[in-house]
Amino acid sequence: MIRLPRPRLDSFHPTPVAMLTIRVAMAASAVVGVAFVVIAAVVAVFVAGNMTADIDSQLARALAPVPAQPDSGAPFGPTGLPDRPFGPQAALWRINSDGTVQALNNFDIQLPVEYRHVVGPETVSIGGVSMRIQGASRGQDYVVVGETMEDVNRAESALIVSEIGIGCALLIVVFLGALAIGYRVATPIERARQRQLEFTADASHELRTPLSVIEAQASLAMARGRDPAWDAAAFGRIDTELKRTRRLVDDMLWLARFDSAGEQQQPEPVDLRVLAARTADRFAAVAETRGQRLEVQPASEQDDTIVTAPPDWLDRLVGILLDNACKYSPQGGTIAVAVAAEGRRVRLTVEDSGPGIPTEERARIFDRFHRATDQPGGSGLGLAIAAAIVRSTGGRWQIGTSALGGSSIAVSWHRTP
Repeated sequence: MIRLPRPRLDSFHPTPVAMLTIRVAMAASAVVGVAFVVIAAVVAVFVAGNMTADIDSQLARALAPVPAQPDSGAPFGPTGLPDRPFGPQAALWRINSDGTVQALNNFDIQLPVEYRHVVGPETVSIGGVSMRIQGASRGQDYVVVGETMEDVNRAESALIVSEIGIGCALLIVVFLGALAIGYRVATPIERARQRQLEFTADASHELRTPLSVIEAQASLAMARGRDPAWDAAAFGRIDTELKRTRRLVDDMLWLARFDSAGEQQQPEPVDLRVLAARTADRFAAVAETRGQRLEVQPASEQDDTIVTAPPDWLDRLVGILLDNACKYSPQGGTIAVAVAAEGRRVRLTVEDSGPGIPTEERARIFDRFHRATDQPGGSGLGLAIAAAIVRSTGGRWQIGTSALGGSSIAVSWHRTP
C-alpha cells in the first residue's frame, strides 16, 4: 500500500532552510562570479598583450629596412613596408633633418609634432585612431612607424562580450546547480525539522492529558480527608495514567532515537516463523486474561521463512501487531498469527475479531498519535513505530478485513536464500 504525504498549508511558504539554501546558492554564485571576473580579466590582458607584442614585432621589422641615407625615389628603402595584405594598416614617416616629413601610408594621417621623435613602442591616439608607434634614428633623420590597434581592440571587445555571455550563463548554471544541490541536501534536514516540530507538538498534547489527571487526583487527595475507598480509586487512576505516560515516553524515545540515528543495527538472517511463535507465546498470557484465543498457524516445514533484518526490530513489530490485536478484540475473541512463504517473499499476517479498520482510516493508521478508534488505552504510536521498522527493513504493508470479522494486517519481506 502506497501512502502519499499529506500536504501542509505552510509547505508553500519559504522555510528557514529554504532561505538558507538560497543564500548559500547566491554566495556560491558570487564566489564563482568573482573568480570568473578575475580569470576573464587575466585572459583579456594576456590576449591583448600577445597581440600587442605581435604588433611591436611588426613595427621592428618595418623599421629595419629603412636606410640611413635615403634615396630620393625610395626614402623608406627599396621594398617600402613589409607586405601584410591581411594584417593591420600601417604607416611610416621619415622626419628629415630640415624638419620636413615624408609619409608612406595607406591612409591619410598626419604625424603630430609631439610624436616625431618617439622611441616607443607605445600606444597613442593620432587623428582619433588608436595606434601603436615606434621610432628610431636613421643618420641625421628620424623614422617613425605605426600600426592601428583596430584588430587588438576588435578582438578585445569580442573577447569581453564572449566572456560576459559565458559568465552570465555560468552564474545561472552555478546558481541553479547550487540551489538544486542545496535543496537536495536540505530537504531531509527540513523534513527532520518538521517532524521534530510536529513530534514535539503532538507529544505535548498527548502528555498533557495524563499529567492533568495525575495532578488533579493528587490535588484532590491532598485537599480532602482520608477515605480509603476514594484514595484507592484515586491511586488506581494515577497508576493507570502513570503506566500510560511511561508507555508513551518509551515509544517517543524509541521514535526519537530512530529518527535521529536510524537505530542502526546489524541485520542478520531471522527465521520469521520461529520469531513469530516465540513472540506469540509471550502474549498468550495477555490473551488468556481477556478470555481471548491466540492461534499460531504453523507454516509448512518445507517453507523457507528466513528474512534478513535486525531481530529486535522484528520482535518489536510482531509485539506491536499482537498487542493491538489483543487490545481491540472483544472479550472471548480470537487472534490469529500466520507466517508463510509466498514465492520470493515471506509473509507475516496478524488477524483479529475486533471492530476492524474503516477503509477511510487505513491511509492514516501509521500517522503518529493518530488513533482510528475512541477505545481507551494506547497512544497512537505503536503502528507509527511498526511503520518505521517495516520501512527500514524493506517490507510491504497490506491492510484488509479478516475472515474472523476484524482487521487483517500483513507484512511481507524478500526471502533470504
